Amino acid sequence: MIAPHRAKLEVTGSEVIGKNNAMTRILVIDNYDSFVFNLVQYLQQLGAECTVVRNDEVEASEAQKYDGVLISPGPGTPEEAGVSVAMIKYCAENSIPLFGVCLGHQAIGVAFGATVSRAPELLHGKTSLVHHDGTGVYTKVPTPFTATRYHSLAVEIGTIGKELEITGKTDTGVVMSMRHKTLPIEGVQFHPESVLTEHGHLMLANWLTECGDKGALAKLIGLAPVLGKV
Repeated sequence: MIAPHRAKLEVTGSEVIGKNNAMTRILVIDNYDSFVFNLVQYLQQLGAECTVVRNDEVEASEAQKYDGVLISPGPGTPEEAGVSVAMIKYCAENSIPLFGVCLGHQAIGVAFGATVSRAPELLHGKTSLVHHDGTGVYTKVPTPFTATRYHSLAVEIGTIGKELEITGKTDTGVVMSMRHKTLPIEGVQFHPESVLTEHGHLMLANWLTECGDKGALAKLIGLAPVLGKV
């Protein structure tokens, strides 16, 4: 349950779409990061209804009330990110679609036994080319594309277990994305909501489609990136 002393923040889109003519409901776990509302605005532009809660204000079982869960970026390590790792495990046990961004991506790795350690280089607002497999959130996304990175940690490629598959890498082989082989769980190390990341709306629309929203892709026409930190 949501902690009674803190209120949930509801952020809704302006049009009704999604499953059964209702907006797709997304639970956003805020890991105390300023990027989270750029992500929420992208989801809102695509027609989703978002409930944003801090990572220490929610129990993992809250996920069952939603069509999907997004784990946001944030400071620190996955082990320090409140409910994030437990939320990923709960969603895995209950086949609830989950998408992790940056720290959320690293938390997916930890939830399935991988090790997160210092990245080869500290990146703050730097861009890289990402080469990917063209499936999941990458459906109809050209490869490679330019993505914006803000991270000093990364998932160690040699520690990723059999349950996960690497779906994207940089030119130098740094893991940029992973997906569970059988469950609707996926993460990206880069920031799709950054203005310097190409095809960010498309990636999030693809994820909303995974959550059951058949109208998200149609909302892409005319959308411009949200201007945030770059």
